[in-house]
Amino acid sequence: DTMKMGGSLAGVEQMQIDGSVQFDGVGGLSDHISSLKEMVMFPLLYPEVFERLKIEPPRGCLFYGPPGTGKTLVARALANECSQGDMRVTFFMRKGAECLSKWIGESERQLRLLFEQAYQMRPSIIFFDEIDALAPVRSNKQDQIHSSVVGTLLALMDGLDSRGEVVVIGATNRLDSIDPALRRPGRFEREFRFSLPNKEARKEIFKIHTRDWNPKPSDNLLEELAEECAGYCGADIKALCAETGLCALRHRYPQLYESRERLQINMDSVKIKADDFSMAMQKTVPASQRVVPSPGRALSAISKPLLKNTLERILQTLQRVFPHAELALKKDQQQGITSTSTCLKICQSKSFDEESPSTSEEKPAHKTPDHKKAEFCTFSRYVCHWYGSICKMAGNPRDHPTSYRPRFLLIEEPGSGQASDLAAAVIHSLEKFPVYTLDTPALFASTSPDETCVQLMREAQRTAPSIIYVPQIPSWWETVGPTLRSVFTTLLQSIPRFTPVLLLATSNVQLRDLPEEIKTLFNNEYEEVFRIPRPTCAERRLFFEDLVMKQAAQPPALKNN
Repeated sequence: DTMKMGGSLAGVEQMQIDGSVQFDGVGGLSDHISSLKEMVMFPLLYPEVFERLKIEPPRGCLFYGPPGTGKTLVARALANECSQGDMRVTFFMRKGAECLSKWIGESERQLRLLFEQAYQMRPSIIFFDEIDALAPVRSNKQDQIHSSVVGTLLALMDGLDSRGEVVVIGATNRLDSIDPALRRPGRFEREFRFSLPNKEARKEIFKIHTRDWNPKPSDNLLEELAEECAGYCGADIKALCAETGLCALRHRYPQLYESRERLQINMDSVKIKADDFSMAMQKTVPASQRVVPSPGRALSAISKPLLKNTLERILQTLQRVFPHAELALKKDQQQGITSTSTCLKICQSKSFDEESPSTSEEKPAHKTPDHKKAEFCTFSRYVCHWYGSICKMAGNPRDHPTSYRPRFLLIEEPGSGQASDLAAAVIHSLEKFPVYTLDTPALFASTSPDETCVQLMREAQRTAPSIIYVPQIPSWWETVGPTLRSVFTTLLQSIPRFTPVLLLATSNVQLRDLPEEIKTLFNNEYEEVFRIPRPTCAERRLFFEDLVMKQAAQPPALKNN
């Protein structure tokens, strides 16, 4: 009908996606991939399970996080994985702003056509990129047209008519800008946070982008790159690998940039070395640092001999105050955290039935009826299904750390300048947790500092375990007004007692000279205050020995002709 009227089908036509993108080309997001398989692929492969249990599988999920962390990539890989063998899943990808039109009612009509087309070509996936432009928060200040579009989308996603085998996926960088009515079961039932990758995830992404290189980079080099590239997202690492290849080509064939004709080159002679990565890193600026630099960074090579031992003592003390830090400091992600599949295997291996022999010769005093055994087995599998990633194994309490309002204050001597480096190194060590910097520039960059403070602290509570970082809290306390102080302390007290949200602060004023309000936030008896000592004689000797005897004594490297 649209074609007969001379209209365009650009709003409802399916998208031809790159078929080479699979789940094995996505690094560091294994938990999200498992949940998406359960949500999208299992209802297509095993529909009898959901029919037998009389339940409807989830039909909507929301991706949110910083740009370049793999939201669109995962959606494309999901469509390709579902379209293998005899299965064919139609993929519709729409930008949020592309659904809007200047004609009244045309935007709503395009949405209805899109859902009708997806229903006719089911099973299908509708992916709304930048959905915050399509469905912003409705308010009195909002335009009536946007409210109508949001209402139409709500009715289409969970109205009187069944959507059938149509999965809706939304992606956004601004979760707080989306209408709250979308974030409920029946619409966007699951929310996936795409945070910046940690060290293990960065190494996995490097392996994916360099797996076709000949020769491949060594494992030690990839380990060093993953350590150096803190704050890089997946798109940054991909751009870094591309720039590294260009640097290697520039070193081997510099005449390509001077000649206007096409020259014959031997690609086998182009070898990528560690120096090429170093030069590429100097030219690449991470996306997260283009607007606001990340507060976490490792100790520099110059300050490491002076501050390395102090950093280790800080991390040991922090693990007692904030036990979740112990899980984050483990090199292996799976150590201490059990995956869902492992929990299911353990639940299945439990001898709940009478047929399995008992290892004890003594007969149990109480015998559980068969129906209660089945109910308990089903319930245990249900618990492991939802909480598999943090399941308590063999009753080990270390897998479920508990902390009572964790707070940590680093106090340095005036003028020493060690707290900023050590706090950044602590955040770098705990990079698995999202960090929210509540400094003066972040607050007063907007027109409403109170609203910014509320948004940051609510986001930190929602993404717990997380870290709220307040650098130089004495000057911060003097700069902000009494209203913002009251908002800050009230929000801190409103966080539930055992929610793992760490308040990390630094100070160049001694504890006895701090304001009374700040003293009440940190308990000195519970090791929540750490006084940074001066470097010892041995540490100063290491510093000058490395600087004078090693670096200054070495002649400069000779350049090859």
